[in-house]
Amino acid sequence: MKAALCQFQIEYEAKARNLRRAEQMIETAAAEHANIIFFPEMSFTGFSMNTMLTGESGGETIQVIQEYARNYHIAVGFGWVKQNGDKGENHYTVVNDAGTVLADYVKIHPFSFSGEDKYYIAGSQTAVFPFAGHTFGLFICYDLRFPEIFRTAAAEADVMIVAANWPEKRIAHWNKLLEARALENQCWMFGINCVGDQKNLHYNGSSRAVNPEGETVNCLCDREGVIFCEIQDEAAAFRNSFPALQDRRPALYKELM
Repeated sequence: MKAALCQFQIEYEAKARNLRRAEQMIETAAAEHANIIFFPEMSFTGFSMNTMLTGESGGETIQVIQEYARNYHIAVGFGWVKQNGDKGENHYTVVNDAGTVLADYVKIHPFSFSGEDKYYIAGSQTAVFPFAGHTFGLFICYDLRFPEIFRTAAAEADVMIVAANWPEKRIAHWNKLLEARALENQCWMFGINCVGDQKNLHYNGSSRAVNPEGETVNCLCDREGVIFCEIQDEAAAFRNSFPALQDRRPALYKELM
């Protein structure tokens, strides 16, 4: 299975222009025979709190991406905002090469430090889905700081996706946490970040593929682009050779909490 991670320079709140540019990235990934391409959080609007502008009620972005997926014969993962009353939901959706929705996830942990919780409703469920012989788990940005939800998904998933708008000033945390989540769950971690400037924040990317032993195998910093990663059965092999996950004691952990 070959995945493409698209480190996108998002033009703030310019959905139509970003969607047109995303098509070029999708075409590039398809030409390299990738099975699936992943975009950052809020892929085509940037990290905006203006949900009355960016929010959708009819799934317009999904429809556009479904058309791209069918035209270029590639699955696509992307972030968008759903309007829910006077607030929004921070979604990440994956469609296959026929345009069928494989999974849809709502960010469980809105980033209260920046006020996201005042504008977005928190999700309450993880999302996992099978694709190309693997099982994927979906997460968004700030979720990365909460290992409990990754542990839950790891019961099924061998590949975790973290789509983000993670600023440069905390990028060292991003790098270390992706590697930690991979190592502790013995799974692949794909971190997809944006690059460039949005309002008063700078993003330098550092999108990366981390293998189940916590080693970064591909990374891109400081510029827009697409990186690729081919995976086989590395997670299963590592879990079999060093079966640490079988020694977990979930019932005890619940009592301790």
